[in-house]
Amino acid sequence: MRRLAVKAVVVTLALLVPILSAAVPVRATETVEKDALLAFSARIAGDDARTRVVIDFDGRPDFSVHYVASPERIVVELPATAFGFPAADLSPRGLFKDIRYGAMGEGSARIVFTPHKSVKLVLAEVQKNEGHGYRLVLDAEMTTPEVVAELVRTQRWTQPDPTPSGSLGTDPMVDGARDSVFTIAVDAGHGGIDSGATGAKSGTVEKDLTLAFAKTLEEHLNRKPGVKAFLTRRNDTFLSLSQRVTLARQGGADLFISLHADTLAQKNIRGATVYTLSDTASDRMAAALAARENLSDELAGFSIESGPPEVADILLDLARRETQAFSISLANRVVASFDGQIGLINNPHRSAGFQVLRAPDIPSILVELGFLSNEEDEKQLLDPQWREKVAERLTDAVITYRQQTVAGGG
Repeated sequence: MRRLAVKAVVVTLALLVPILSAAVPVRATETVEKDALLAFSARIAGDDARTRVVIDFDGRPDFSVHYVASPERIVVELPATAFGFPAADLSPRGLFKDIRYGAMGEGSARIVFTPHKSVKLVLAEVQKNEGHGYRLVLDAEMTTPEVVAELVRTQRWTQPDPTPSGSLGTDPMVDGARDSVFTIAVDAGHGGIDSGATGAKSGTVEKDLTLAFAKTLEEHLNRKPGVKAFLTRRNDTFLSLSQRVTLARQGGADLFISLHADTLAQKNIRGATVYTLSDTASDRMAAALAARENLSDELAGFSIESGPPEVADILLDLARRETQAFSISLANRVVASFDGQIGLINNPHRSAGFQVLRAPDIPSILVELGFLSNEEDEKQLLDPQWREKVAERLTDAVITYRQQTVAGGG
């Protein structure tokens, strides 16, 4: 899904610095202008990859957005506004470490968001409430310092162009010319503080094996004309499950392939498995595996906060039926490509509630290359020649999928 970045307004840093710190929460009891809007409720939810802020007003608020550097901040300019909601309702969370709001003199108010890391708005618009008033919806997403620097450099003194409700538009990091390129996000499971499984005999950790294989697969895919593969991580770095999905989307991925090599208590079980997303696990082993993989964020001290329905739609939306059908199609082609060439477990296509497969717009599969708890599988996983063979079979499956499913219309 392509995103249209919010076109923000230019601001001179020298003018902003003296007044950024002036925005402080205003209590509903304070004196406000006679014609001021009332912001009567607010809510925020998100994680370290995406965060949504929703503020309800009794009238339609005109607003503009500024990006500021050194330190990076997002400034939302509003008309005269009385902030009548409890301060706790807009307390910092998700991408933001500080949020300040308040009057900025006669006729204006301001909200200043200070992020933990570089952030951009992918949606900023006013929507009509079903009941009373309007709501300002701001969707923030992780990005790079280079993208923020470009936003600061190119922004103008104009109101941001509205994007359709629920649409996240086009990401400025994605070149429109790449639309004809079939793009695959290759996700090496685990990383950093999250080592994953450990080999029963060699002591090799899963995060190293998945990264080595991911690089091999990337090379194989990039040899194919019209195909572009990229890695969600290129080194021993921790990425939350949500960040992995966001990086795939920002890279314009048409497919998402997550690579793993788990362990089982039953050491005699061996072979590759291909997983797709489902609300109900296909079997106990799939359910247990998904539960372990979904613990990745918790192990690193991250958690996904629950929020109102409109936030859940962004953070944990179940894959659309069409996207899920494509995911199953890809999984079937991987199994067919492996059959007779690469060892598979019984019933090799399984499903469960893997968080990393929940992108609603990108067909996604999780491939368990084998089990580190089995000595034969472990030996293969450590063999570069075996990894080359598996990467070749996976690449053939992706090309077949592209030709038969995408080019053929389903």
